[in-house]
Amino acid sequence: MKSITSPQGQPAQTHSRNPWKWIPSLYFAEALPYVTVMTISTLMYERLGLSNAEIAFYTSWLYLPWVIKPVWSPLIDLAQSKRWWILCMELLVAIAIAGVAFTIPLPHFLIPTLACFWLMAFSSATHDIAADGFYMLALNPHEQALYVGIRSTFYRIATIAVGGLFTILAGLLETFTRRIAFSWSITFYALAAFFALIMAYHIFALPRPACDRTRRTESAAKLMKDFGLTFLSFFKKPQAFTAILFMLFYRLPEALLLRISNLFLIKPVSEGGLGLSTQEVGFVQSTVGVLGLTLGGIIGGIAASRDGLKKWLWPMVWSITLPDLVYVYMSYFQTQNFLLINALVFIEQFGYGFGFTAYMLYLIYYSRGEQQTSHYALCTAFMALSMMLPGMVAGDLQEAVGYFNFFLIVMACCAVTVGVAALLKIDPEFGKKEKEDATR
Repeated sequence: MKSITSPQGQPAQTHSRNPWKWIPSLYFAEALPYVTVMTISTLMYERLGLSNAEIAFYTSWLYLPWVIKPVWSPLIDLAQSKRWWILCMELLVAIAIAGVAFTIPLPHFLIPTLACFWLMAFSSATHDIAADGFYMLALNPHEQALYVGIRSTFYRIATIAVGGLFTILAGLLETFTRRIAFSWSITFYALAAFFALIMAYHIFALPRPACDRTRRTESAAKLMKDFGLTFLSFFKKPQAFTAILFMLFYRLPEALLLRISNLFLIKPVSEGGLGLSTQEVGFVQSTVGVLGLTLGGIIGGIAASRDGLKKWLWPMVWSITLPDLVYVYMSYFQTQNFLLINALVFIEQFGYGFGFTAYMLYLIYYSRGEQQTSHYALCTAFMALSMMLPGMVAGDLQEAVGYFNFFLIVMACCAVTVGVAALLKIDPEFGKKEKEDATR
């Protein structure tokens, strides 16, 4: 039995538990409701007849719980254990997914389904706070750097695999039943059952870190005071302005691309898309996309843990930007070669998996300290805001200029990613230093 030291110097857990037994499933579970709200919902609404502008606008508003989650993040730090919060929020997410399934067949489905997506988003945002805090309590600093690639990889695997496989299921049901609303309703019932199984697994698989203790209930005044101090301390950190710029603009190209890429794949050729079927879009996202993402994320995490984030920052910046060119190519030629489409998606996903490691590791780097859970929640709130605002206008922009010009604009925005990365000052030993210390 091995004791692990937390960043606060406390024993991180009383019983050793292999991180591979819970990190992959925890971050898969963290991503599943997010991809359901942000990706599966866009395809569902497209199949139910909404326009690109409507889909981008409504689904971008669903980012709001992730933007404002720091408002209740002190509650996660002060009341109950983070393990308790994780399990409770997973139960609510399963209920919300089932609620979407129930409301899809209704004659006026939009408002009820959006309400269920809002519940799912709120529960998922709360789950994020608890899961990220749990990650930092249960692992020492070197392990945090080592497993950041694994956690982001399984997060993205859920983003691609769940979005792909359940989209394939919906497409197959559409083909056999020829009832779109019924097909998507059955798909969401299956997704709810799948998530409930993950929650059941976590009841037994999640470790119990000694420093993840249930705290006594604080008064409302004390909670507000602690939140105010936490909020102020976040903005008093060194290079706070630069860090916020990085959080807001590093993923600007992706914020635009994410709202439109799947719609581009499924739209008819006559409307500027590639005309893939629902099943084909799911296949592209759940096979080569998963492979490219997995390789990129794992390689990125290993590289950062060996040589530090500073050394690998620029390779990761170029990796997350330049592969977006594949959408410029596909929109210009409107290729019908399914093998080529898969190859191009592989390139883009590999680049994203490798490059996104820098973003996640920097969020951990900036949130270090006594209030790391709440500070990390603030970091991810800025991350959500960076996706919400561009996403709200992505649909209108694409409809105004067409797919090809839209993807050219995405490439132009890569200059912003490069610019904010150039402003960073990172300890050259971050990631690498903890590894050396751990071997002494």
